[in-house]
Amino acid sequence: MRTRRVLPTLDAVDIGDHVCHLLGRTDDVVDRSRAFVADGALHGDKVVIVGPAPRTRSEFAPLVLDPARLQGSLLSAVRREAAVADREGFRSLRVLRHVVPGPGADRSGGWLRSELDLEEFAADTGAMVVCAYSSADWDLPVLQQIMCVHPHHVGSRPVSPAFRVYRTEQEGWTVTGTVDSDGAVAFGTVLRTLLAHTPTVRLRCQTLEFLDAAGMSALADAARHLPDRKVVLEGTNETVRLAWKLSGFAVPDVPVVMAP
Repeated sequence: MRTRRVLPTLDAVDIGDHVCHLLGRTDDVVDRSRAFVADGALHGDKVVIVGPAPRTRSEFAPLVLDPARLQGSLLSAVRREAAVADREGFRSLRVLRHVVPGPGADRSGGWLRSELDLEEFAADTGAMVVCAYSSADWDLPVLQQIMCVHPHHVGSRPVSPAFRVYRTEQEGWTVTGTVDSDGAVAFGTVLRTLLAHTPTVRLRCQTLEFLDAAGMSALADAARHLPDRKVVLEGTNETVRLAWKLSGFAVPDVPVVMAP
């Protein structure tokens, strides 16, 4: 089963990992990612680099996908490459994605849907996906949300709130950690994004420690955001269920099910 994991370096990336690699303001994505790309040949993996073509094509990438020139979604493109890799006898697909905001880019919405798609893709296919973000390009609140939807990250000091949401099975997601006032906005944004594409979102909460008042409000607001949507929390502990009830959220107009 996939679990939250801290990687010392990109050398430790394994099958099915979806890694957030936060780069310093002066770090170069190619220099910091050489080992991940080079290990493709070592392990028999096909390598795809997603990023602005002029910055990556001159380097070591066998295949470069420029998001600005794709016909269709990034998810469709990497799924096609995974299918080709399987037919060609590769062990798996390695995706290095250098995420750069374009002119007028949505810094708080569209990218999140893309990350959740890639999280499902890695979990379902066993592909290895590394998403590199530079602190020079992205604001701290966005970087916090970015970290929340990656089960794996490089380094020991993540900037995200104390929770993660990641894929664990075909129809479910795991929530781990604590959703408090620091992470409530990010949590609500993640849930709204999932609910926009799925009428019922199932969250495995065996490793969810607590939802504070802000976290519960974010959950309730997200569940009510669109009609005919529902959030089911499975494996919640007694403290979470009692707090939800005492806070007045266990009412019919809040489409949330808390299950032990």
